[in-house]
This record gives sequence, C-alpha cells and structure tokens, in this order.
Amino acid sequence: MKKDNYLKDIAESKKPFIIYKSNKGFDLFTDFSKKIILSNKNIKNFINNSIKKKIKNKETDLYIGFFGYEILNNLIGVKINKQKGLKFPKGIFYKPETKKKLSNKLNYKSSENLKSKSTFNVNLNKASYKNIFNKFKKKIKSGETYQIKICTKYRKNSKIDALDFFCRLTKSNMAPEAFMINDKDYSIISCSPENLITKTKNIISTKPIAGTLKKSKKLNKSKALSFFKKNIKETKEHNMIVDMERSDLSKICEVGSVRIIKKKIVEEYKDLYHYVSLIAGKLKKNTSSLEIIKAMMPGGSVIGCPKISTLNLLNKQEKENRNIYTGSFGYLKFNGDMRFNIIIRSILNYQNQSEISVASGVVIDSNASHEFNENYIKAKALIDLYK
Repeated sequence: MKKDNYLKDIAESKKPFIIYKSNKGFDLFTDFSKKIILSNKNIKNFINNSIKKKIKNKETDLYIGFFGYEILNNLIGVKINKQKGLKFPKGIFYKPETKKKLSNKLNYKSSENLKSKSTFNVNLNKASYKNIFNKFKKKIKSGETYQIKICTKYRKNSKIDALDFFCRLTKSNMAPEAFMINDKDYSIISCSPENLITKTKNIISTKPIAGTLKKSKKLNKSKALSFFKKNIKETKEHNMIVDMERSDLSKICEVGSVRIIKKKIVEEYKDLYHYVSLIAGKLKKNTSSLEIIKAMMPGGSVIGCPKISTLNLLNKQEKENRNIYTGSFGYLKFNGDMRFNIIIRSILNYQNQSEISVASGVVIDSNASHEFNENYIKAKALIDLYK
C-alpha cells in the first residue's frame, strides 16, 4: 500500500483498526490476532497475564484497548446499581500484529453522505441538572465530598464513518491523547487531552486537568493563565485534584519520590483552555500492573474527591451507565510498561447510536448555570462533526 492511500485502503478493507496519538504523529494498529472482551470475572487475570516472560521486543508486543467505567469501579470494590443505557462491553483489548507510523496530518474523506438531520438529545435539561447540582452542593457542605463531577449525555441516532470523523477532529481539535477504534459493530472517536498513566520501567507519571475556560477573541494563553490563577473556584478545584492524584501515586511509589514536574500550566484546544499539572514518581519495587491500575483508575480528575466516597455518591445518583466515559484507553506492553488516558471528549457509536458524555466539577463555589454551560462547551467540538 502507498503511504498516501493507506488510510483509504484500511477503511475499504473493513478490517478492525486502532489509531493512537504518538509524540511525532499517530500509530495505527491492525491485523489483530486476539480480541479479549473483559468482564468482572476475567479482568484481573487479563492484567496479571499481560506481562510476558518471553518477548521478542516487537512494537506489537502489547495489548491495546479500553477499560470502561463500570468495570473499573468493580475492580476497586465500588458497586454500581443497575442502570439504563447502551449495553456495551465493559472493556475490550486487542493483540495487534501490524503497527504503522502515520504523520500528524491524517487525510481521509468518506465517500458516503452520512449526514443526519436529527439533533442531539441531552439527558439532563438545565432544571434537572440544577436539581442534581443542589443535592451535591448539600453533600459538599456536609463534608461527604469536596468536589464531584455531574455527567450529562448527548445522544442521537446516526450512522457515521468513524475514520472520516477522526481525521476531521484531528484537524480542528488536535489532542495529546486522541485515539479511535473502528471495529465491525462499534467505533470510538476521541480527542481526549488527559493522560492518566505513563509508565516506563520504574517511573510513572500522571497529568491531571482541572479548570476549563471558554475561548474568545479577547483571550490568549497568557490571559487564560491569569484568569485561572485569580479564580478561587478554579484554583480550589485544581489543587484538590492534584493532591488526590499525588495521593494515588504515593500508594505505589517510593516514599518522597512523588513530585509535581509541571505546575498549573495552560493548554489550548479548539473551544477552550485547560488548567494542567504534571506529577511523577518512582515506583516501589515489584509493584504489579494490577496494583498500578487499581491505584490510579478511574481517574480522579473526572470523578471528584475523595475518590471512593465520591464514586459512591455518583453511582447512587446516576441512572444511566457511563460505558466508556471516564474509563481509560491505552496499552499494556508485554515488558510491563503502559500508557493510559482518561476517556473524555469522546463519541461512542454503537448500534447506530452516537453517545457523547461530558462532565463538569462542582465545588462549594460553583454556579449551576456556569457548570451546565461548561458541559456543552466540552461537547461542542464533537457535536460539530455531525454538521
């Protein structure tokens, strides 16, 4: 296959494939020899057996895929009541046999006209959102949580060309943890900005994001940084999440090794600015992959804190399953290294239904209308793909 035609050829082949953002472009994985559908019963064995004693040091010596929100809760002993929504697998991982390096510019356009006239329906209107917001505000005041994320879903019936969507998304809203999965019965397209785990040998890092500001013509990165630093609500939210992620890392890292490498910087995206920090530490000897995943997942910056009590509050309140949202996508290498993001800013298309989930953080100083509108800002780059 010619390099310029590779994306077109892979799309026309109808083979499942995955594309994941790398430092210099994108990596494409395909020719899967295994597809492992996870359940609450097999997840621990899968993670424990992901490290192989004999490896050939190939770039394909890995499993790549995702853990859904529900299975991660179960893994750490947090219960979720029966919920409504798409009955989608709790997690899927693939063993690729082919890996291709792609540039930052992905050129592919669908030959089909799949535009849908239907509009997105949101599961929570402003009044319903405000009702939940006020309930959680009381929980914050009583000390049951300090910060909690209210999830809203945008949903519509739609058949899509996932590769076309992803290529357009990377042009309009490039993100450091962007990925897509295209399989026979589903697709996921994501412009996730947030890295949850990067582990190389005995060094592990995480990049919490807490703080969102809508872009305008009058703003730039410098002014956005000034806004975040002066805004009490955004600063409190960010500090709480950074402290929680440091605590999560400290469970699995050597005493005194956890450090904030980058503190409170601004990253720019299509419709918004984010407030970001980077934390790293040195793992304790013989820390297993399972111990790492249980300590770090689900990612605290999209849940709230403290993590376990906040998860319990969320799971009692939410009537619809989150599926992939606030789960993690990435890879487990056979040598023990791993990289996982937090699945946000994502479209799940399954059974010709598109689902976009977003969440905003509630702290003691939050305003319900502001947070409701922030959710739409986060979803907008994905909703625009359907126009």
